Parts: sequence; C-alpha cells; structure tokens
Amino acid sequence: MAFGSMAYAQTEKVKEDPKVMEQKKKAAAEEKAKLPKPYNPKADAQKDIEALIVQAKKENKNIMIQAGGNWCIWCLRFNQFVQTTPELKGIVDKNYMYYHLNFSPDNKNEKVFSQYGNPGDKFGYPVFIVLDKDGKMIHVQQSDVLEQDKGYSLEKTKEFFNQWAPKS
Repeated sequence: MAFGSMAYAQTEKVKEDPKVMEQKKKAAAEEKAKLPKPYNPKADAQKDIEALIVQAKKENKNIMIQAGGNWCIWCLRFNQFVQTTPELKGIVDKNYMYYHLNFSPDNKNEKVFSQYGNPGDKFGYPVFIVLDKDGKMIHVQQSDVLEQDKGYSLEKTKEFFNQWAPKS
C-alpha cells in the first residue's frame, strides 16, 4: 500500500501561485516578442525542401529541418542560440542547409510532416529532422535532451550538429 501512495505523491501536481504564473507568462511573452520569427506559415515547405535538396547535393551538405513555429518559445530560443553563437553558426553554415518547417494553426504542413513520421506528435517542438544531401531522412532529434536551464547546452548542441554533419 505504501507504494501506491508513493506513486500517487509523485504524480500529484503542485499548484503554483496565480500571481507567479502570470509573471512567468508575461516574461515569456516579452521574451518571445524580442526574438526573431524564422517560421513562415505561408511558405510552400515541400517546394522549399526540394530546392534545398538540389542545393545540398551541389554543396555536399545535409539538411537540418527545425520544425516548430513562431508560437513556440523553445523554437525561437533555439534559433536565436544558433544564430548568435559563432561556434554553432559556423558548424551549421559549413555542414547544413537549414530550414524552419512551420507547424501552426495557419499551416500544419501535414503532408510534409507525414513524410517524416510526424515527429512533432511524438516529441513536441522544436524537433529536428536531419536529411542527407539526397533528401533521405537519417535522424530525428527531440530537443529536450539539448536543453540546459532556460536555454540550450552549447556542448550537447555542438555534439548533435557534428554527429549528423556529412562525412567527408
């Protein structure tokens, strides 16, 4: 019987003060407002990815698809982290064609996502889909394993990008 109550205690939610919750929501909204919005709900993602495959073949790069949306604070944080960290930006620019695949109420890109097994349904957002230069999916990466505090780990992110870079 002790096990049952112990298991229950682990699943019981701690209620947060409504004022604290409101402050957190406000802070997140302010942060989100300041970050660049890389996702384009109006884009023809299938056409864009096909063009990236042509370019990737020419440049011998893989394709990194960051799936998410401008509504997703963690998606925006990751984009900002990569764009403003020279070490990461260098790895990405050297090895990948990078694409922000939109998922939002305006455009869920269902056909495109279905080609990759709908990873957002399983892992949430952002989720990363790595394609080789021929457009073949070689890896799907959930993002929570790259997180650290309220952002992302430089070492883990660097390791992820290096691991899926094309082999020379």
